[in-house]
Amino acid sequence: MQNITEQFGLGYYPFKALLLYRSESETRSFYLEAFDIEKKTGKPINAHPLAENELSMLSKALLTKEKKQQAYLMPKGLLPTNVLSLNTQSGIVLWYTPAQEQSLFFKDSLTILCGKAQVPALVWKASKCGLQLFALSEDRKPDIKTPLYHAPFFNTAKSGNVCMGTVQVGISGSSSLEEFIVAWETAFFNSYFSHLNDQHQPVKGNIIQLWQSLIDTGNMFPTEVLNKSSLTIQQLL
Repeated sequence: MQNITEQFGLGYYPFKALLLYRSESETRSFYLEAFDIEKKTGKPINAHPLAENELSMLSKALLTKEKKQQAYLMPKGLLPTNVLSLNTQSGIVLWYTPAQEQSLFFKDSLTILCGKAQVPALVWKASKCGLQLFALSEDRKPDIKTPLYHAPFFNTAKSGNVCMGTVQVGISGSSSLEEFIVAWETAFFNSYFSHLNDQHQPVKGNIIQLWQSLIDTGNMFPTEVLNKSSLTIQQLL
């Protein structure tokens, strides 16, 4: 979790104001006047034509913001092969991860030891605000017809929505596509599994016994215990 206590004392104050004049006779003719702001009173003072250095400072600030917005969800190079869909306008990414070993963390109340275990191939759909997660029965890149299964984890709902609690995902307005994906995967697997959502049973049988049998054993995840989802990849696009 990110520590932001050092930022509590930071504040912003006005130091410059701009006033834009338009000609009464020519609607495309403008004049820009700058004011300094008196720090104690907050009143505008020292009216003057916008100086070249002030214009340069304003231009750099606007360009920096624009560049950051343009960089959001842009790949650093070629589009990663595990990305299934990317919509930069809505800020939504759909990708998959192969079956692999992961460190998993569980609340003591579940009586499952924290440790490493094999997890199935997964399909992730995320925006900056939320995550949906599904499982695959086969360890290969899915296509639009590949059936989806419920992710075999605690903290997930029937819809695939993941309850992240107070976990900080760490995505900024300028995060690249690769940074976005890593941030979500890291946040999910570094969080503590604690509960089942809305009586949702993500697997056939007892999910607690399932993970007890997998932690630190090296056993492959038994995909036959996965429950099929009513959603399809096409519906996630």
